Amino acid sequence: MDTVLFDLDGTLTDPKIGITTCIQYALNQLDYDAPETDQLLWCIGPPLTVSLAKLLQTTDQIMIDRAITLYRDRFATVGLFENVLYPQIPETLKLIRTAGYQTYIATSKPHVFAKRIIDHFELTSLFDGIYGSELDGTHSDKGELIRHILLAENLSPTKTVMVGDRSHDAIGAKKNQLLAIGVTYGYGTEEELRTHGVDLIANSPMEITKYL
Repeated sequence: MDTVLFDLDGTLTDPKIGITTCIQYALNQLDYDAPETDQLLWCIGPPLTVSLAKLLQTTDQIMIDRAITLYRDRFATVGLFENVLYPQIPETLKLIRTAGYQTYIATSKPHVFAKRIIDHFELTSLFDGIYGSELDGTHSDKGELIRHILLAENLSPTKTVMVGDRSHDAIGAKKNQLLAIGVTYGYGTEEELRTHGVDLIANSPMEITKYL
């Protein structure tokens, strides 16, 4: 292995307050009763379009797009900073970099927001690149995103590992023949991760390093 792809939400940072509050804001603006914060934790990780379609119980793309716009109105100014680093993340990343690995962010979140978040936490120097979706939804599917990164950076699947906390990370890794490390301190359970094919489980950020 010589390259590590990291998911962002639920893997490097805990975005619970920002994401759930922005979803509640969007739903309230559309006159929907928004669920309580703890009933929205399943929305952390999957593409926003998928989560909002389920919450609105609609396939009407105009309605979903309106909800996304409202979500981003708040997220772009306030929500992205309602976010905290998990313990030991900077130390873990520094150890991995010192060991000679290339590191990249691979998130379903739009890369314009991901870059601001990584910069906010002063982690930019610890990554060779930050990859996410486009605002129009391109590359929001984790499998597509990982394929895009492999091609753009000329990475070998057999030498690249994906680290993430949800089924989408495991599925995306396996679609591209990557080794997958699932982390249990985020928003996915060990059962969810194992069901979708992760190869290894890490219960803390530092545990990731022992597999590399």
